[in-house]
Amino acid sequence: MTAVQTTEQPSEESFGRQSRIIAFVVAVSFFMQVLDGTIVTTSLPQMAASFGVVPVAMSIGITVYLLTMSAFVPLAGWAGDRYGARRVFLASIVIFTVASLFCGLSGNLTEFVVARAVQGIGSALMTPVGRIIVLRSARKSDLVHAMSMITWPALTAPVLGPVLGGYITTYLTWHWNFLINIPIGIVGLGLVLRFVPDQREEKVARLDLTGFFESAVGLTFLLAGLEFVVHGTTGLAASAGLIAVGVVFSIVATRHFLRVDAPLLDLSAFKIQTFAMATLSAGTASRVAINATPFLLPLLFQVGFGLTAINAGTYLLVYFAGNLGMKAITTPMLKAFGFRSVLVVNGLISSASIGCFALLSPSTPDWLTYILLLCAGLSRSMNFTALNTLAFADIHAAQRSSASTLSSMLQQVSLLLGVAVGAAVLNLSRTVHGGETLTPVDFRWAFIAIALIGVVSSLRFLRLAHDAGAEVSRHNTRK
Repeated sequence: MTAVQTTEQPSEESFGRQSRIIAFVVAVSFFMQVLDGTIVTTSLPQMAASFGVVPVAMSIGITVYLLTMSAFVPLAGWAGDRYGARRVFLASIVIFTVASLFCGLSGNLTEFVVARAVQGIGSALMTPVGRIIVLRSARKSDLVHAMSMITWPALTAPVLGPVLGGYITTYLTWHWNFLINIPIGIVGLGLVLRFVPDQREEKVARLDLTGFFESAVGLTFLLAGLEFVVHGTTGLAASAGLIAVGVVFSIVATRHFLRVDAPLLDLSAFKIQTFAMATLSAGTASRVAINATPFLLPLLFQVGFGLTAINAGTYLLVYFAGNLGMKAITTPMLKAFGFRSVLVVNGLISSASIGCFALLSPSTPDWLTYILLLCAGLSRSMNFTALNTLAFADIHAAQRSSASTLSSMLQQVSLLLGVAVGAAVLNLSRTVHGGETLTPVDFRWAFIAIALIGVVSSLRFLRLAHDAGAEVSRHNTRK
């Protein structure tokens, strides 16, 4: 592939401001996407009653969304290069928004499942292509701020979604959990048309159909297996079988990408230490801890402590505030200490805060719980932003599309893996003590296990060079 053609280039003086505006525009669409994935779970019982089915049958709506999304994610980078990132991003918003409308208007389970499948296609294209747009528009010096901007939806929506969904379902109807996407999608379209320039590659190789099929099957089976582990909708043997098939096809796809001349995904990004560590090795383990915590906390408060959804939501809003609070000082912290120190020290702080959740009980003073939630939210935000920025610190222009797609694929795996590990430890603890329901002791072991994973992943970042990503963080290693 050759250089990118851009029909609209900002001047040097306005480049930083333009890149920040573009990052904000992309973040608006990301927020709609991530919020939808977390808000829907709160309304499944009401939807089941509306459709005349048992609540457990509604899980297919979540599963089909996940499967279509995982099937089309590998295609995102190539599509952005072939048809233009701006055009594909616009198409993804349109697909997602229209599908949300039909989800909200569904009159039966079949209509809902079809709409969710289409919605998954829009979601698959949105994240990788949106990130490509940001990477192309931002200079190295602006990358931390830009990545921080597009990271906040992934941090805040999983916390805000269940709370907002609970209010909507209680005081309105479940339909509005999907119809809320309509105004957000329309605003997103207008912002993209106004601020995002047209970017495309001059020459793009033919679609690697073999690589697309193998990677799509591998990711789909792998995520399906992890999803079934989390929800327990199939036996352990069936889930393990799906995961095994996914791993086999992923290995086959990897060998194919390394062998052919014009692969769908360029794996050369994994030769860059910062990308490999931030996305695959230590980064995946760190994201397991990051993603498991928002899953475990609502269950701890509602199932472990017997609190109402509203009371649990109050606690989660403090955690949400912590996620937002770190955003303003992320750039100064990385400039002062660099990626290596931040990921090690902040990662250990984050792991310690997760471990402290194991000490909570119904009698713990509210003020102490609030402080712990705030600290956990702050450190989680710093870790997430640092990982996402470091991943692209040394990526070359020709690698951006594949690197963005690979990062999205691995983040989907780590998202479900974190939830699956948390659920597995909870169920294992419950089985060991022979209980019928989860108890605070089960949550204690789950938080300890997640904290240990966080500690190990944080220490692995000691392998980074002292000046890793310094061009992006602007950290002076000679101080």
